[in-house]
Amino acid sequence: MGLSLAAIAQSVSATSPPNTDIADPSSTIHLSIDPIFTETSPEIFISSIADTNRESDLAILSGTILPSIPVESSSFQSGISIHARYLLPDEIQAREFITAQAEPLPEDSTTPEQSNPAESTESPEEPPLKDSTKAAESVEELARKAQNPIANLISLPFQNNTNFGVGPLDRTQNVLNIQPVIPVSLSDDLLLITRTIVPVIYQPEPPTGGGGTFGLGDMNPQFYFSPKTSSNITWGVGPTFLLSTATSQVLGQGKWGIGPAAVIVVTTKQFVFGAVANNIWSVAGDSDRPDVSQLTFQPFINYNMKDGWYLVSAPILTANWEASGGNQWTVPLGGGFGRVFAIDKQKVNAQVQAFWNVVKPDGGPTWTLRGQFQLLFPK
Repeated sequence: MGLSLAAIAQSVSATSPPNTDIADPSSTIHLSIDPIFTETSPEIFISSIADTNRESDLAILSGTILPSIPVESSSFQSGISIHARYLLPDEIQAREFITAQAEPLPEDSTTPEQSNPAESTESPEEPPLKDSTKAAESVEELARKAQNPIANLISLPFQNNTNFGVGPLDRTQNVLNIQPVIPVSLSDDLLLITRTIVPVIYQPEPPTGGGGTFGLGDMNPQFYFSPKTSSNITWGVGPTFLLSTATSQVLGQGKWGIGPAAVIVVTTKQFVFGAVANNIWSVAGDSDRPDVSQLTFQPFINYNMKDGWYLVSAPILTANWEASGGNQWTVPLGGGFGRVFAIDKQKVNAQVQAFWNVVKPDGGPTWTLRGQFQLLFPK
């Protein structure tokens, strides 16, 4: 059985002269939906619009995908989301969707317009978009959201960094960062994005012996307040914290800290790029351990291709302001590739990157191999 939306629409055009030959300008519009998207995504991808009254002054589209019509319970709420509005043709931007409700079509999936034999013979039905085309649009939109650190998208990334050439014996360190991202809507105009980095670390054996150490490192919660906007430029600012949660002295800094954090993101059809930065200063902790004053800066750029594939470069630059002059900076260069896809109904984002540290402190890693597997939970 097919699905449709019955929506009441009204023209908001002020320039068109009234047409006395038509009836009430309000009319019913039927929007065909692929049921797979209603089950897997909060954004309904609509494949066509057929006007039930050919004489009415309403937009008629066929073979057009309109993303981001919000869903709540069984009702499709009024309005096209501001995020999608700038993507729509002028004909649709000139109409205001007032209400919409899910309803089943008959088994033959005919609309009221198609049930009129005279009208059906005059205008053949446009062929629907192929499922593969609609799925590709869904994946590409999800990829852009997954690449935006302040998108309104719940996700659970597992980012593994294997650092080679650590210490005087050139050993290998491994850091698995578990970093759940949870956005919270504070109002119609403001979003709070919470991101907590939980590091699980293997520290290799030091030159003095005693074996390697495995355990939890210092946690790093981050909070970004971001205005809701239809612009392709988004930003957020807020506090970040250093929590002394390490299970071993060699896995953490022994300090509690706080500092400012900021992010800016630019999204286009194929590119998502921007930067995340924060600086933390210690405010409490073990007095025998060095103070913390550390900058973290991560520029990123993603180039999106077909079928969810993309190229990416997202190096993490750090500066330890408490270190001596020649040992403050770590500057990696590199990049990799990734893909957004589905495992059964679970959407995921997987990527691999490699970085060479062109600047590093004494004992720092020579190069890093990063692999990330991110669970995505579209609303």
